[in-house]
Amino acid sequence: MGGVDPRRRVPRTDAVLADPRLVAAAAAVGRDRVKAAVRQAQDRARRGEITPEAVPVEALAALPSAAPRAVLNATGVLLHTNLGRAALSDAAVAAVVAAAGHTDVELDLGTGRRARRGRDAVDALAAAVPAAEAVHVVNNGAAALVLAATVLAADAEIVVSRGELVEIGDGFRLPDLLTSTGARLREVGTTNRTTPADYAAAIGPRTGFVLKVHPSNFRVTGFTSAVPVRRLAALGVPVVVDIGSGLLAPDPLLPDEPDATTTLRAGADLVTASGDKLLGGPQAGLLLGSAALVERLRRSPLARALRVDKLTLAALAATLGDRDTPTRTALHADPAVLRTRTELLRDGLAAEGCKADVVPSVAVVGGGGAPGVELDSWALSLPERYAGPLRAGDPPVLGRVARGRLLLDLRCVPEHADAAVRVAVLAVPDGD
Repeated sequence: MGGVDPRRRVPRTDAVLADPRLVAAAAAVGRDRVKAAVRQAQDRARRGEITPEAVPVEALAALPSAAPRAVLNATGVLLHTNLGRAALSDAAVAAVVAAAGHTDVELDLGTGRRARRGRDAVDALAAAVPAAEAVHVVNNGAAALVLAATVLAADAEIVVSRGELVEIGDGFRLPDLLTSTGARLREVGTTNRTTPADYAAAIGPRTGFVLKVHPSNFRVTGFTSAVPVRRLAALGVPVVVDIGSGLLAPDPLLPDEPDATTTLRAGADLVTASGDKLLGGPQAGLLLGSAALVERLRRSPLARALRVDKLTLAALAATLGDRDTPTRTALHADPAVLRTRTELLRDGLAAEGCKADVVPSVAVVGGGGAPGVELDSWALSLPERYAGPLRAGDPPVLGRVARGRLLLDLRCVPEHADAAVRVAVLAVPDGD
């Protein structure tokens, strides 16, 4: 008499779905998706590709991740584009969670009537930059420029220095972005030198506005000249300035980084910037300037297509009300404190038999902000072979490799996560 057909041992769907691991997965990615993964695993078991007992594990492995994985940023790059730039503050995270349900994003609870969308975020931005007569928010920095170009220069000319026609990342270039709106570019000056006379000679009846762009991710040094905003403001046409990194007021650590307040006071009619860089908030495009200009932009049909969602508005409002963002904390971290933290981490590893060194490090702003600014820091130095296992860990820990060593700079790692870094390093198998 033959044995029992293995196919009869394949567990029933309802039994597999009752597995606590799959119950948790269903809550994260949806029951239908989990059920489909279970049936695929059952089919594999019937074909003999896996054992019947492996069905729950295989179904779980086939499911996609419910969300991006949280990463500990030990690279020493404050605004790492590949890691999503700015980390949100606790207040901003709480605001996003609160906004995940039904909110008063466009409702006045007192009257029960429709209200201005995102008024809390808009009012907070206006309060943070009193030099702006009005403000508006769109979904990213590029969108802010596209909206300005569409409204102010469709079928007209944008006068811009050749030295400021930058690539903004991932192959996207500013000239292509601007001309996609129907505007024409009137390039003036040279790569390294542009004068007030260059702009004056280019301005005419077809000029929509003069654009000044901060070259936020590179520097040109040597025989150079650029025209300050106050000189451009005297030309008699609107001046739009893209400051890039979203600094709203001067910061002594970043003396060469333009900020919205100073730029507006110098005479700019409109300033555009990003929300997820030095401001330390969510991805957003900020527009600040004259009331008449901002209202024209806000009433454009394109503004509807570029508007931000309720989660972004909630995070932005909370960020503007919280000075102690992770970005600001990392930027102003005391190198002496960082050294002490790193030495404590080294000593904790040594107590477990893992040898590491503490070495000087240089951190940078990154994310297209403050090029050339170097921040004194300290790093834990490990053999390079630790890099891959740490990236694959839970949580992943990302450092930087230099000269055959993996450097873990704690400047962007919350202090409470130092213990998690220690556990992650100790979990790497001994390769000696």
